[in-house]
Amino acid sequence: MRVKNAQKNLKFGKTYIMGILNVTPDSFYDGGKFFSIKAAVERAKKMIAQGADIIDIGGESTRPGSLRVSSEEEKKRILPVIEAIRKENKEIIISVDTYKSEVAKCSINAGADMINDISGGLFEPEILNIVAQNDVYYVIMHIKGTPETMQKNPCYSEKGVVNDIIEYFYERIKVAESYGINRDKIILDPGIGFGKTLEHNIEILRDLDKLKQFKLPLLIGTSRKSMIGNILNKQPAERLYGTLATVALSIIKGVDIVRVHDVAETRDVVLVLDAIVKSKQENI
Repeated sequence: MRVKNAQKNLKFGKTYIMGILNVTPDSFYDGGKFFSIKAAVERAKKMIAQGADIIDIGGESTRPGSLRVSSEEEKKRILPVIEAIRKENKEIIISVDTYKSEVAKCSINAGADMINDISGGLFEPEILNIVAQNDVYYVIMHIKGTPETMQKNPCYSEKGVVNDIIEYFYERIKVAESYGINRDKIILDPGIGFGKTLEHNIEILRDLDKLKQFKLPLLIGTSRKSMIGNILNKQPAERLYGTLATVALSIIKGVDIVRVHDVAETRDVVLVLDAIVKSKQENI
């Protein structure tokens, strides 16, 4: 049975902060730091205290070139963490970063409110049924290829990466709705770094406002990624300020959720930009 929580409805008159919680040994920035249940739960509590609105739990690294893990292993990593966080905090929105239908089903039963699917339902279409049946939020992300192959010479049509992503979103939204997913539960993520070159990522950030045509919430995840490292020539540990620059630009461009490792620093950026940019905007 699913843990019964009060219905959580996001109201997009503000920018939501999604804190990243990688319960993995091999994520590109914090792999291994929060691999134990105790460390993961303490990390979640700290991010919530710092101002996170959503905790995004991942049990499989999707960094470029990463290898897949089984559903059983992924569940073993994340389900105890979901249950422990939910036991302590009934209000926080819990997101699970997975494309596997079985993992999504068990995560929702354990108390998750959102499924963050890097494949937009392409890897395991059954996940769309699971989301629809449980009426949880669903993040449709754009990816070119798979995590193992996505950075091997990614290329797009002559229309450009943003227009290709727009076409992808039109198709995936239509499919999601055909499975019974409510449109008001769909969130879009252009997938920075998932089958994109540095130039592609820059073009996406420059033209983020074009994705507002769907009148759906937008999520962006740039935190400490290689695009920032390539611009600054810095390793992940030194990419905080570069990340904050992309967060600020994204808010100006109309993004609704920022997915980050550094919640406290991001919160300052969000509060200032929201006061300037979103104080008089209408909710979606």
